[in-house]
Amino acid sequence: MNARLLGLAMVVGLTLPVAAQAQMLAPGLWELTTSNMKVDNQNLPDLSLILGQLKQQMTPEQRAMLEKQGITMAGKGVQVCLTPAQVASDTIPLTDPQSGCKQEVTDKTGNQWKFRFSCPKAQGTGVATFQSQKAFTTTVNGTFNATGVQQNGSLDTQAQWLGNDCGTVKPRA
Repeated sequence: MNARLLGLAMVVGLTLPVAAQAQMLAPGLWELTTSNMKVDNQNLPDLSLILGQLKQQMTPEQRAMLEKQGITMAGKGVQVCLTPAQVASDTIPLTDPQSGCKQEVTDKTGNQWKFRFSCPKAQGTGVATFQSQKAFTTTVNGTFNATGVQQNGSLDTQAQWLGNDCGTVKPRA
């Protein structure tokens, strides 16, 4: 189950750079919450429950590695800090540049952008919908291979701006 969750978490991370590029977003602290996670049409537990389990199982080294990448598990989801320079650029670094993942926007219509992504162990499509500079959602469908077996997955993500001050959450380099 943890390998499945890590695979889906990777897919979540992949949708964020495309979504962030769709329109100018507010810099500062953002919280990303995921819902409706499915693997092979089976519902997975609520993300807050999963994050609670992961927090308990993570070593201090693993937690430090995530924090170094600008990712903090807090509140109802994952928190990330976006600097003004990151928001102004075309490449907001919410995923690891070393991951080998690529995204491509395939259609821009109104406040929705359709995209596809490809990674060494995941690929799929998604839609980002922008409510404002302080809120957007993504819906992603794809396949991943976190356990050596190809599986289908889907999820929805809600991104909400929390404020200008990132507090202890460091921006991603």
